[in-house]
Amino acid sequence: MRKLPARHVVLLTLASISLLATGCSAGTGTPPAAATGAQHPTSIANPDPSPSQQLAVAGVPEGKPTAVARAGGGAKAKKSPLKVASYDRSSRRAVISSAEKAPSGPTPAKNTPAVGDVIASGPAPGAPDGLLAKVTDVAGKTDKGTEVRTEPAKLSALLGDDKAQGTVPVDPATVDVEPLVQGVKVSWAKAGNIHVGPQGAKLPLGSLRIDVGASVPLPVTEGAPVAGAASVAGYVQLAPAVEFSYDGSSVLTPDAAFLGLSGDWTSQWQLKGKAVAGGKPVRIPFAKLHADPVIQVGPVPVVVNLDLTAYAQVAADGTVTVDIKQDLKGGFRIGGSYSKSGGWKPVSTSDMTGTPVRAKVTAAGNVKAVLGAEATVGLYGAVGVTADLAPYLRGEATAVATPGTVAGTWKIYGGVDLTGWLQLQLSIFGTPVFQHRIPLGSLHREWPLAHGGGAAA
Repeated sequence: MRKLPARHVVLLTLASISLLATGCSAGTGTPPAAATGAQHPTSIANPDPSPSQQLAVAGVPEGKPTAVARAGGGAKAKKSPLKVASYDRSSRRAVISSAEKAPSGPTPAKNTPAVGDVIASGPAPGAPDGLLAKVTDVAGKTDKGTEVRTEPAKLSALLGDDKAQGTVPVDPATVDVEPLVQGVKVSWAKAGNIHVGPQGAKLPLGSLRIDVGASVPLPVTEGAPVAGAASVAGYVQLAPAVEFSYDGSSVLTPDAAFLGLSGDWTSQWQLKGKAVAGGKPVRIPFAKLHADPVIQVGPVPVVVNLDLTAYAQVAADGTVTVDIKQDLKGGFRIGGSYSKSGGWKPVSTSDMTGTPVRAKVTAAGNVKAVLGAEATVGLYGAVGVTADLAPYLRGEATAVATPGTVAGTWKIYGGVDLTGWLQLQLSIFGTPVFQHRIPLGSLHREWPLAHGGGAAA
């Protein structure tokens, strides 16, 4: 897998983000907080439980060491000097060490993991997606720290009866981008007058842009669903943010929770050439993006896993010659929203609109081209929400033969489709497990761009 240099690592998202709880369809969403860098806080058991409080939600400062949140015995989480030195996913064994050295004598108890501790850590050796686990047994000392056995844990064990709500922008410099076709270029811009790529200096702060500089040709092989001289080219620009909220007012399960991904979307792209009918749509992925932003919820480091695949897709019915170019702008929001009375519900909204830059369709038939992104959002390595955000161009033309001439009409539409589903792993919040995937619902919007008539080519 070919990756860009570290300087070109960009965080997104796409995407289509969600704390193991992202979905699409209207619901009760609560905004969350922005993540930057790659650090994680620590917490320690508090012997005297305190009243519930509103926790801050923020990005993790850059350049900070990975830390751990720790709680045990029913006490609230606090920052801890412990860190995950290594983790084995197959055996669920972890080695926990202390970032602080005792000046002399035995290691203080606060620097030693104990049975019942719930630990949350940012990305660590063996746990690239972060770790949320409960200590079930202390195996003994090693050269690197204390070896423990663990089992999966819930966020509610750390957040307890506290509340949290915030939105955290994704730092584009933390996104890994893997080009899948030739001609892909990546640009981004962030605070401090830092930018990368040919368009970086022109982008709004926090934006990530992927250009398909060379046209993406459609397959011309025999039997291909769509063939011909048609091609797709353009760019997608994103400014993603992670949304997170939690309300632990109830005794047994949280009152409410939300995990989602939102942001601004801008794209300009064109479909040009002759497309010939032939069955299913042709989908051509042109870039993969991945990021693990860490958001700080009070003392707890919450690791959000984002994966996004940008793709072009074309389908045709008949033989259509097109020359279409469109500017598209707007926002999107996908996620999963939980309430104690209604359970988990998907959230999906989009207010994208398009403007034609160039529009022409000739001959008879239909063609539809998508320049979209398939995104997944999860927590600590478990997928919570999958969404397919698919802005598209659609053209249709009719031809009528009369003695000595062929006349026809054509119409061009812009639109956006948003589909996906919520996954079982949303129970990581400490909410009841639902027994099946919950569809995000199908959001579909379409608007006319241009139309015309006359002699058909």
